[in-house]
Amino acid sequence: MRALNDMVLADMIAARAETRPDLDVVTFEGGGVGPDEVRTYGQLWANANRLAAGLIARGMSYGDRFAILLRNHPEFIELMIAASLTGLVFVPIDPRTRGAKLSYTLNNSGCRGVVCADYCLPQVAEVRGQVPSLDWIWVLEGGDESGAMDTAQVPGAVDLAEVLDRPETWIDMRLRDPGDALQIIYTSGTTGDPKGVVFGNSRFGGASLLATMLGLTADERPYTGLSLTHGNAQLMTLASALRLGQRAVFSRKFTKSRLWDITRQYGCTFFNLLGGMSTALYSEPVKPDDADNPVRFVLSAGMPAAIWENFERRFNVQVLEAYGAVEGGMAFKPLGVGPVGSFGKPPPNLDMRVVDAAGNECPPGVQGELISRPMTGEAAVVTYFNNQRASNLKTEGGWLRSGDICHRDAEGWLYFDFRKGGGIRHNGDFINPGFVEAALAENPLIADVYVYGLPSANGSPGEKDVVAAIVVDRARFDPQAVFADCQRKLEANFIPSFLQVVDEIPKTASEKPQDRFLIEALHADDAEVWALRGGRAARATPGDFASPGPGRGAPAEAAPVRAGRG
Repeated sequence: MRALNDMVLADMIAARAETRPDLDVVTFEGGGVGPDEVRTYGQLWANANRLAAGLIARGMSYGDRFAILLRNHPEFIELMIAASLTGLVFVPIDPRTRGAKLSYTLNNSGCRGVVCADYCLPQVAEVRGQVPSLDWIWVLEGGDESGAMDTAQVPGAVDLAEVLDRPETWIDMRLRDPGDALQIIYTSGTTGDPKGVVFGNSRFGGASLLATMLGLTADERPYTGLSLTHGNAQLMTLASALRLGQRAVFSRKFTKSRLWDITRQYGCTFFNLLGGMSTALYSEPVKPDDADNPVRFVLSAGMPAAIWENFERRFNVQVLEAYGAVEGGMAFKPLGVGPVGSFGKPPPNLDMRVVDAAGNECPPGVQGELISRPMTGEAAVVTYFNNQRASNLKTEGGWLRSGDICHRDAEGWLYFDFRKGGGIRHNGDFINPGFVEAALAENPLIADVYVYGLPSANGSPGEKDVVAAIVVDRARFDPQAVFADCQRKLEANFIPSFLQVVDEIPKTASEKPQDRFLIEALHADDAEVWALRGGRAARATPGDFASPGPGRGAPAEAAPVRAGRG
């Protein structure tokens, strides 16, 4: 009998299906409108084998790719396991992706099939003729999601339930090597065409060891509303839950209004937050039971320093801040250790430095690019699918080049400043968007906020106007009052140049706000944008803005600059 390798996803589930078949290891909560969907180890393994048999029956050969275009459903995990079992490669795609970006991703990865929900089927049907490699489509019934298309309307599309209804079957492991590819995760493409990062089977198993590094135990019960198409939900929640049996809880998508109720209902002890999610959650109206919850800590990436301590007090939690990028590199600040605002220090096995443009290590307090490699001195490795040139550039000189501008303090604690090519410089000051977002988030008229930069209308090189995109209660919204509130709380250069009123802030699957869509909306004829003129709030017009630019940040400086406020 073949020995199981716990670093491989399929083997990990096979082993636990033998020893703990009835443990309800994952729960997909019903969103308040439908029943929960629960999977035990035994059910995950049985369904993964059925899906694996279906993939083999479709003629999928070793190393072939198929896309997963779903929100968070238990079938997503079962498809991951099936890919590991069969030696196939899955390509997770944000279910909101459509049009040219969807066809590009499917074509670039050479996907032979797509598993999508019925609410994504219109997007797939629209581009199907543009993807010559696409042989098959499996469709999951998504419940009451809007925009669903009947499977019968798309020739050749098959209901996923038919695949899962086959008799119980067991597939022999086809994976030849743990290093062989399991998935391709595409970058957001903010600086060009998206690039597919290839991850081997062993990386998922290795990521589950992060639980030990972060001090997590089997007694924890994690929760996330982050998309399983994103590395954070896969690696920071799912991987450790499957390895340790932590009984993870998932929402179909992030819900700030129900988050605390969910943690109370299921007894969840921690959950994940990324960047703007923290501000969005903090923007919710204060409730008397905010601190009455079972959550011990929040696993955060990008908690704004300006709200950090107030967030902890209000919700009676601690923040475990961490840093990570899809290509690699990691640091974290343990609970109760280190200064507020820092994302921590790297683990002992990782050499992480802040360097200037010449590659020299920056002294404390001086900004530079964050780079990393194994502490052994081995070269960092990143594999972009069918893009060796980009792979080489990302690891030039043997170091993984993050593209993030950071600095350290005298004790070695690391701080994120801005994305390379980023940062908002306004009237000579580098603006920390977190301070502006915190001031606006505390305003009861504002439900969500994101602050970004736009090339200054005065044409000053490298200067940005500060734009605050806000979701408001339109019935009570008073732009004059919002500006006045900012004037009371913020330094003059931090006060937004413009208030951009939007119905929602466009975000990626990882809840990262998307500047380019906000910039497009800002220049639309029907945009609702307010500026201060002569001390009074007045409607702005597209003519008040410079031509669209790169958004959140100003161009990178030629020489390192001193770390600014916060």
